[in-house]
Amino acid sequence: MSKSFYHFLMKYRHPAPKDPISKFANHVYLDHDFPKHSTDYHELTSYLELNGYYLESMSVFDDAWNQYLLVQKN
Repeated sequence: MSKSFYHFLMKYRHPAPKDPISKFANHVYLDHDFPKHSTDYHELTSYLELNGYYLESMSVFDDAWNQYLLVQKN
């Protein structure tokens, strides 16, 4: 069973984030409605498009998603 995207993203949390993915991870951690068990790209993008006010750009999510896919292949 693969890890959820949320679980993967939490390794990027940082008390003083210096990069967009770390900032994204910190905001997702505080977003209690984020689909924490999802591994589905479309579910996550739909959620973020409607509720991801904290996301600088969807390209940040896409970068994190691509890293997530690389980890899932290994």
